[in-house]
This record gives sequence, structure tokens and C-alpha cells, in this order.
Amino acid sequence: MNDNADSSSRPAARAPLTLRMHPDDNVAIVANDGGLPAGTVLADGLVLREAVPQGHKVALRDLAEGEAVLRYRVPIGYALQPLPAGSWVNERRLRMPAARALEGLPMATVRPAPLEPLEGFTFEGYRNADGSVGTRNLLAITTTVQCVAGVVDHAARRIREELLPLYPNVDGVVALEHGYGCGVAIDAPDAIIPIRTVRNLALNPNFGGEVLVVSLGCEKLQPARLLPPGSFPIHDGRDPQSGPDTVCLQDEAHVGFMSMIDGIVERAKPHLARLNARRRETVPASALVVGVQCGGSDAFSGVTANPAVGFAADLLVRAGATVMFSENTEVRDAVDQLTARAATPEVAEAIQRELGWYDRYLDRGRVDRSANTTPGNKAGGLSNITEKAMGSIIKSGSSAISHVLSPGEKLRADQRGLVFAATPASDFICGTLQLAAGMNLHVFTTGRGTPYGLAQCPVIKVATRSDLARRWHDLMDVNAGRIADGEQTLEEAGWAMFRLMLEVASGRKTWAEHWKLHNALVLFNPAPVT
Repeated sequence: MNDNADSSSRPAARAPLTLRMHPDDNVAIVANDGGLPAGTVLADGLVLREAVPQGHKVALRDLAEGEAVLRYRVPIGYALQPLPAGSWVNERRLRMPAARALEGLPMATVRPAPLEPLEGFTFEGYRNADGSVGTRNLLAITTTVQCVAGVVDHAARRIREELLPLYPNVDGVVALEHGYGCGVAIDAPDAIIPIRTVRNLALNPNFGGEVLVVSLGCEKLQPARLLPPGSFPIHDGRDPQSGPDTVCLQDEAHVGFMSMIDGIVERAKPHLARLNARRRETVPASALVVGVQCGGSDAFSGVTANPAVGFAADLLVRAGATVMFSENTEVRDAVDQLTARAATPEVAEAIQRELGWYDRYLDRGRVDRSANTTPGNKAGGLSNITEKAMGSIIKSGSSAISHVLSPGEKLRADQRGLVFAATPASDFICGTLQLAAGMNLHVFTTGRGTPYGLAQCPVIKVATRSDLARRWHDLMDVNAGRIADGEQTLEEAGWAMFRLMLEVASGRKTWAEHWKLHNALVLFNPAPVT
């Protein structure tokens, strides 16, 4: 759907271009495709002493050993050796700063100026009985235990092939498979995290309350515990206290594998019929719950795509919508900026608590925070997690942080504005937990590239660089690289992205949906850690 992606051939070589984030920065990144060779003369007369790859940093002046290297006006490292002007500044030449302590942080000290309300923007969505709004009209088949995953996969395939053509207003069927439910300490202190995650995934607005549960029968996570009576709507006339509509594979009615499949397919029909009767209605933009995330990041993430997403995030908040940003591992090194932006001291304390949990998790596993960044991040010019964090939080915009969610928690109707949903940074785990929180639209930025997608909600993919947008022209929806190319301002890109969100929420397909990259959502549950 490439609104801003450019699938044309590689453009002609252009003059050397470097990008500096703040006037006080003593490094800039090389923007040219393929980087720049040694001896290149920059616009200000600086000569490159060595070749510098695209996205990597060049010293703008002589840097002494031990001197702070500044990007975003923040020390992202300290020079391990003298670095003359024109040198390539990379992770091997930097000592990473120590992590900011979680004590003595600024707590709700920044008061962003109130943003002018943005009125009159709407989209076409599906109203739900609980007041939420779906951007898609999907049937959920959730499971109580990993043992039934294979059966559910076969059944979902049959439903897609045999039944969906009979129900043209239904967008699809999603199998919520996971590796939990039995053989685990289900009453352990942190077992609530995976249980509420699986539960809240099934309650996502895009399912409209139509949930079919498949149980084995003997598992620890029984259907009534997964979806307790009263936790979900009943649409089929049954007693609200009767529990979820469940197919139990160990029931005597099922004789053999095909009988199990037939049973699930048959029970799906009334759910599909009710979904098929639903129609899109005009709803205010305030009904959007947008999750933002970055993966396969590079040095351009914090220059093009993430700032554009941040501008759009501010527009969404002005329109009364909800924006979730996440990724504990990506924001930990900017914790002081987050606690300062908290709307209240209580919100700041919640941020502090969630990131403290992450610190203890790393300590328990004896994992150094330098494990993030990845080799691909470094190849894209990000030297360490400090630099990565500065570019990551930009996608949250500038609004005050109004609420904090623990992993797997669901947004309440009164929790609007900018929300920090604490999740790991792993792409699919982060996306899964944002879905459990109630996300109905996802924005994902990438510089290195990833075929990431979700079945449960539309994913708008944003390329940080024009080269990636050209090469992956049928996987990227937006080319934010046009900002670095001088073809589009940050504000223009942010407004275009905001309008695209409304169109996608109204039913326009993204590339991830068009190619059906992910026919089932698989939930990966790391073991709970206190």
C-alpha cells in the first residue's frame, strides 16, 4: 500500500550528507546510501579520514580519549582513544555509559504545555458492547493449553477455506496459540502474567466478543479460570454465568481426530454469523488504541521514522486517542526522561517499579545490558543501548505519560492519552502484550528490515531509509526516509501517518495483511520472574 514508499530504481548519487541531531552534538551520521569513502569532503569542509558506512557516526571535531561523545545532546559513550575530526566513531571505539540509577530520579517534573484538542477526525470501525471499537472483524479461537495447538491449527485452516467465503463481512479467524496451561507452576507468584495475557488477548476489541475456547480437558488452566464468568460478553442467549463457549477435546462426543476438527468448525458457525451481521460505523478518532514499536532499528530510526511516529502520537493524543509505547529494554537508559514526563508522581513511581523489575530480571539471569544492541543494530550505526534508547523514546511524542500498564494488563476505558505498557523489546512479545492491553492498530518502524506482522490487528510498517523502502517495496507501507532525503518535513510525515492510521483503521489493508504473513498469532511466554 506504499503511500510514501518508492519502488523505483536507485537514485543517482548525491552530494555527501550528514545528519546532526542537536547543535551541541560532536558527531553526525552519514546519510548517503552505501556510506562515504575516505577523503570525502563534507559540506562544511571536513574531510573523512576513513570510510564511514551509512548510518554510522563521524567525529565533527577532535575528541580526546575519555571525552563524552554527544548525540541527541546526550553522552552515548566515551572515547576509548583519541578520535580526530573526520574519524569513524563506532562501538569498538566507545566505552558505554553506566546505566542511570533508579533512585533520585526527577518525578513528574516536566509539565508539557497542554496540546490543543484535535476535533473532527473519524474512522469507520466496529462498535462493541463494552464501549471499545474494533478496526477489524475477526473470530478468535483461543486455547487453554499448548496440547491442543495442532488441532486448532487444522480447524482454523478449514474455517478459512470452507466457512469464511460464506461470511464475507468477517475479516478472518485467528488462532491464539501459546505454550502455557499445564506442566507449569500455575499458582506461582507471577503466573498471573501469562494467564492474564492469554485472557486479555481473547478480549481484544477486534474480536467483538466472539471467542471460541478449545480445551483438552485435563489441563491446569481450565476454561473458567482463563475466562471467568462475567469477564466477557455472552451473545448466544446462554446464562452469563455459564462460562465461555468451549469445545473440550476429551469429551466422549469426539471420536478421533476428524471428529475434533468437525466439532470446532461446527461451533464456529454461530460466532461467524453474528460477526457477519456487524457493520462499520463512523466513530471518533478517540476510539483508536495505537501501539508503537521499533524493531531491526538503525541510526535512522531516531532521525526519521520514530520522530514522525512521535509527531503522529501527539496528534492522536490531541484527538483523544490512546497511544501505547513499550520496550523496557529500549527505554531503560532514558528512565530519567520518562519519570520526568509522568503526569503525576504516582505514574513516575510506576515507571520506576516496572523498570526495576527489568533490572532484577537481568541480574537474575546474569545478563549485561550490553546484550542489547543486536549485531544488526550495530551494523546500522547504533553503538550501544544508550544511543538506541535516545532514538527509541522519540516515538512516544511529547505528551505527558498518563498511565502505566504491567505486562498483560488490559487498558481500562478511563485510561487514555499516552500510556507506557511495560513489555520486553522482542518484537512479537511486545506486540502480543500490546494486543492484550487492547491495541486495535499497530505502527512498527524498522531500519534493518523485518517481515513482522500480526494477525489480530493491522500493522503499519515504516521504513527509516529510502534504500530499505525501495528494496522491500512490498513489505513497507511508509517511507520515512524521505525526511532524510529532504523530500518531506517531519511534520508532513507525521500528518500523513496520522491520516493513514484512520484509513487503515477503516478497513484499508496494510502489506502485512495483504500478503497474509501471519495466519496465526503464537504467544511466546517467558517463564515469570519475580
